[in-house]
Amino acid sequence: MASYLRLRFDWWTWEEYNLLECTNVSKSFGGLQALKNVNLTVEDNKITGLVGPNGSGKSTFLNLVSGIYSIDSGAIIFNGDSISKLPPYRICNKGISRTSQVVQCFHGMTVLENVLVGSTFGIGKKISKAEALKKAEEALEFVHFPMEKTKTSIGNLTISELKRIQLAKALASDPKLLLLDELLTGLNPTECDREITLIEKIRDSGVTILMVEHVMRIIMGLCDKVIVLHHGEKIAEGTPETVSKDESVIKVYLGKKYVLYEDKNNHQLSAKELNR
Repeated sequence: MASYLRLRFDWWTWEEYNLLECTNVSKSFGGLQALKNVNLTVEDNKITGLVGPNGSGKSTFLNLVSGIYSIDSGAIIFNGDSISKLPPYRICNKGISRTSQVVQCFHGMTVLENVLVGSTFGIGKKISKAEALKKAEEALEFVHFPMEKTKTSIGNLTISELKRIQLAKALASDPKLLLLDELLTGLNPTECDREITLIEKIRDSGVTILMVEHVMRIIMGLCDKVIVLHHGEKIAEGTPETVSKDESVIKVYLGKKYVLYEDKNNHQLSAKELNR
């Protein structure tokens, strides 16, 4: 995976590059205001978490960024260009891929054929069949999918395997920004730990990640920045430590305070609830 880290440098300072910038983004469905004047940025080569109660607008926001819905007002800037009015395929071609809460696969096709869809049509330029096949196989290897099962029909796989295929399909389009919508839902603790390691591996390969997740232990230990939505509005933004201590976030979402600590087994930051 190519690295997409961008740093702006002048004579004295450097600053991190905002790959995604959203300004006053709003979306309504009839009389329901799903998002209202949301402002947020996603820094390049970072993992940003988007959290909030059910119905707070998280998935709607991902649908706006990926072009499934169009915004009512505001602006979405990706890599310096406006994508506010672009259709999903153009946004994908520009470098944004995503996974969905409910796994989206092409039934009746094999594992490899599913991932070939991403490598063939997601990149935005002509690519030979051999190149597309190579990219698809590399994506499956990257997510540690058993290569002996690549010719297996989608209907014969577990939920964990289907999530890996969906992720491989997204990565096969060479994204700069990957949107993950509750990737860990439905997985057992062992499978979740494997997915966490994989998410970090994706970030380390140079892909920026914006993820929606309800498991706060994972969000707090994995993300560089956390953004909290409530009733379609942003109520908090900051480091996991800062957000976990925000009284408004505790009241409307967390219910408990969290403390970050270093896990001595893997030397990574984790989170645990504090008794109040």
